[in-house]
Amino acid sequence: MTTDQTLESTEAAEAASAAASGASATDRFAADKSPFDAVKDTPPERVDRLAKRVLSAIYDTIREEKVGYDEYNALKAWLIQVGKDGEWPLFLDVWVEHEIEKVATEHREGNKGTIEGPYYVPDAPEQGANGTIPMRDGEGGTPLTWTGTITSTDGTPLDGAKVELWHADADGFYSQFAPGIPEWNLRGSFTVGADGAFEIHTIQPAPYQIPTDGSCGKLIAAAGWHAWRPAHLHVKVSAPGHELLTAQLYFPGDEHNDDDIASAVKPELVLAPVTNGDGTVSVDYGFVLDPARG
Repeated sequence: MTTDQTLESTEAAEAASAAASGASATDRFAADKSPFDAVKDTPPERVDRLAKRVLSAIYDTIREEKVGYDEYNALKAWLIQVGKDGEWPLFLDVWVEHEIEKVATEHREGNKGTIEGPYYVPDAPEQGANGTIPMRDGEGGTPLTWTGTITSTDGTPLDGAKVELWHADADGFYSQFAPGIPEWNLRGSFTVGADGAFEIHTIQPAPYQIPTDGSCGKLIAAAGWHAWRPAHLHVKVSAPGHELLTAQLYFPGDEHNDDDIASAVKPELVLAPVTNGDGTVSVDYGFVLDPARG
């Protein structure tokens, strides 16, 4: 196979993966998030207020920017295509969720969190307090050893606390959202003992572009934006009687830490890795969880 053929094959695989990821994210959200349950308990006055404020912001934009029918119809067609592409979870997670997360967690005294993103899958295989995340033989990427402790805000180690970890591979793809990757690749759960300590063995993920072959990619291209996310580890950290922490952990020196397309990077979430003599990487980063309110 020639170099050009190899590039074409790789680009085709990436495009197919990107298109499939939108549908997978939509299906996963519908299965896991019970999306309409909250509406049942929301008073009509609250729905009325929020809907009117959103519409008012749209009206203000139309009036101030003198939006005409050409741009209106382009927007209408784009919104319809977002649904057809299954990219509403991607759009909302990339451009909206970071503000929801700030509001939802502004009361916390423990660790800072950030967005979940569209690629979480529950019930990843349990690996114990000291274990290796499931991965393929010869998995690409620099080996990473991550140690830490999970405590409450008063410093008490949290026996039975759990770290759910998932991240992209060295090519920027997630298992269950891209073809040809084992189901639980680079997805694992790590439950700590009485000392609250854990040691996780994985690989350092790569930066990647969010899918660009669908509607979100068309918005990015039309606006002249880039589509890159810095390399990151996704985590959910939980313990009985404590608030769930959802976060992403980043690596220093990544060129997109300062202009992440998802606006999810916070200084408190940037790791301080150490490169060992054998080329592997070690990092120490623990978690402080807030007791559940009420």
